[in-house]
Amino acid sequence: MFLSGVLDQTFKKIKAQTANLITLTNLSLGGFAIISILHNQLHLSLIFIFIAALTDRFDGMVARKLNIESELGKQLDSMSDIISFGVAPALLMYTSALSQFDLPGMFFTILYLACGAYRLARFNISDNDGYFTGLPITAAGCLLTISYFAIPFVSSVLLVCLVIVLSILMISPFTLKKM
Repeated sequence: MFLSGVLDQTFKKIKAQTANLITLTNLSLGGFAIISILHNQLHLSLIFIFIAALTDRFDGMVARKLNIESELGKQLDSMSDIISFGVAPALLMYTSALSQFDLPGMFFTILYLACGAYRLARFNISDNDGYFTGLPITAAGCLLTISYFAIPFVSSVLLVCLVIVLSILMISPFTLKKM
């Protein structure tokens, strides 16, 4: 009886933290992407960012499926997203293209981060009735990361414009239906 009770309690605790563990995997992958960028392994950082996007897709799904959604999970998800889809893609783009613009390159990199943080904070305090307001940072981060492949083919000015457009879209008031 005692062992059964302990196992039951342990299983309940593990189940309750499953979505948060997936979210922390997202954050860890974003951290690995940043470290890869610092070691000039830009292609490796792409892989980490895209795997983080997959884990981000599943954490909320698992939380809803297991009926374990929580305020802690929501906040943790936003903190993970700012790392994986804010800092990592912005640093990737800054390192690979925007650094040549010196101060303006730094400014637009920080603008992207600030807009992403604002968008996440707004999301956390609003009623999310099946719609996103503004472009989700996950989508913006993935688009910014994919644009890395365009660097040899397009003007760096176009990449700066992309950063500006993504920044504005994240804080825009338009709504998108959640999928």
